[in-house]
Amino acid sequence: MSDEEDALLDGDKDQDQIRSELSQMSFEDLQKLKEKIGTKVYNEALFGPRKVKHINFKRENKNRPREMSAKKPVSRFKEVVHVKKIMSRDPRFDSLCGTFNPKAFKNAYSFLTHIKQNDLATLKEKLQETKDPKMIKKIKYLIQRLENQLREEKRRDHKDDKIKNEKKEIVEAIKKGEKPVFKKKSEKKVLDLVSQYEELKNSGRLKKHIQRLRKKNLRKDRQKLATAEIE
Repeated sequence: MSDEEDALLDGDKDQDQIRSELSQMSFEDLQKLKEKIGTKVYNEALFGPRKVKHINFKRENKNRPREMSAKKPVSRFKEVVHVKKIMSRDPRFDSLCGTFNPKAFKNAYSFLTHIKQNDLATLKEKLQETKDPKMIKKIKYLIQRLENQLREEKRRDHKDDKIKNEKKEIVEAIKKGEKPVFKKKSEKKVLDLVSQYEELKNSGRLKKHIQRLRKKNLRKDRQKLATAEIE
């Protein structure tokens, strides 16, 4: 082994002395020496041992994303975190919530009708006091919506009362030993139309209802005519 090799492999020698000895060698001799002892040993002898910086990848907070080293190869398989999925439940179609009872629902939430009536009265008072056109338009829309809801509830209650009375008449007829009268669907439809006509007439909305029906029928006729022309 040459003196240069001994100098590089001897850990007790001062690094400055090693550099001084190597500086007197030709480039060709240095290259041969580097190939003989290895690049790692050569660089450590010339520049000192390589200091490896240790990075602490520990998270300060467990909820933060984990910092990974850029030198670590990325796995080909993606790590999937399974999160427990919470299924939403619709009480209308969930058997665990029981069956829907319209009568019980009506009794439990009957107070909403009184709230709507109070809101309607408050809105009508505000309509008289408001001067802003945009606000007037908004209040009129809310009044119309509440009136429609209350009217629909009244119509539904009236229909339920009719069904209840019909059942009561059938039960009483059976108790008396008489043959109960079951109305046909066509008869019920006629009676419903008569009842609707009387209701519209008494409330003063008959004319408006007829105009709306005429517009609806006219629209249907135009659609049929347009379809016939295309064909």
